[in-house]
Amino acid sequence: MKDLIVTSYIIYLPIAIILTLLVARIFFKNSLIFMVDIFRGRKEMADSTNHLFKVGFYLMTLGFALSIMKIYERGVSQHKDVFEILSTKVGILSVFLGIMVFFNLYLLFRGKKRTSEKRMQQAMFKQAQVDTGISQ
Repeated sequence: MKDLIVTSYIIYLPIAIILTLLVARIFFKNSLIFMVDIFRGRKEMADSTNHLFKVGFYLMTLGFALSIMKIYERGVSQHKDVFEILSTKVGILSVFLGIMVFFNLYLLFRGKKRTSEKRMQQAMFKQAQVDTGISQ
């Protein structure tokens, strides 16, 4: 029974790590363009912030993956139990990864909206100055 639990851990850990790395790589590669827009073309700032978001994503996701790793002996008596437990754990991790991706998307779109609103206010202010004949 203990051998089956250790086998489960040996299978689960690489799956959890690879899944996390894959999702992070895809998401943060594609989110950089939003960051550049949010930071008004300042690529260094966008890269830095994107990297910090990625580190946070890794820490939260791997922390979650490790926290659900425990397998209780009473639940594992045959090979079929190993597959059932692993599918449940990988499924829960996948749902968590999806939630993290949507949360990060929410943050990106919120940042983009604020940047757009600020640009609109600045454009309106400049237009008002032109309309009234006030110059800087």
